[in-house]
Amino acid sequence: MLRSAAVPLAFIALTALATAESASPPATIEPVLHRFLTRADERLVEYRGTRRLEGRNARMNLDGWMEVATELGADGFHYRVISEGGSEMIRRRVFRSMLDNEERIFAMGDAERSSFTSMNYELTPAATEEAGLVKLLAHPRRHDVTLIEGAVFITDTDADLVRVEGRLAKNPSFWTKRVEVVKHYGRIGGLRVPVRIDSTAQMRLAGTSTMTVTYDFEMINGVTVSSPQTLAAR
Repeated sequence: MLRSAAVPLAFIALTALATAESASPPATIEPVLHRFLTRADERLVEYRGTRRLEGRNARMNLDGWMEVATELGADGFHYRVISEGGSEMIRRRVFRSMLDNEERIFAMGDAERSSFTSMNYELTPAATEEAGLVKLLAHPRRHDVTLIEGAVFITDTDADLVRVEGRLAKNPSFWTKRVEVVKHYGRIGGLRVPVRIDSTAQMRLAGTSTMTVTYDFEMINGVTVSSPQTLAAR
């Protein structure tokens, strides 16, 4: 049954790489929303780094982890396992399946289908109590497993993407009842990139499966960079 968990978690990893204050009245943040939708950030076309993946299924009492080297270039996305441990089922059916799926999607040139654009989402302002942030409600324009129904948090000064949280707009399979995701972003080497993903999938029969992915970058678009050692809380 854990095999079915690989499907939702694969789309979680894919959507992470796509880009895009005290309670503020929605009317005052319309300019920030416009800037977020129209900003011309440099695209992430090349990177090299590592990821750590940790997964758990409580009902089956299974844990697993994996350290992988990752690289994106002109020939697509590729990964190499550095070290791994714990449940072979989680490592093979969830982690490897997820990474293999990411390779296929980049090879097909389909990564942009999950980006935060007006073609993929209807974004509307909402009040938030988090200082320095603007909250945008994200409503997917289609039922798609690569899109998220929830909220996007951006900085109130320069419309930088900070966090996305919500659930997948479409269940990836009959075996998956709900997938909740929280994605954190940071600006590294001048680009906004994912730094951490926490996800929870409710699986039929198998119960709750959780996964955490942390990202570390060595090079972005040809420039050597240094990833933040810790994730700054917002």
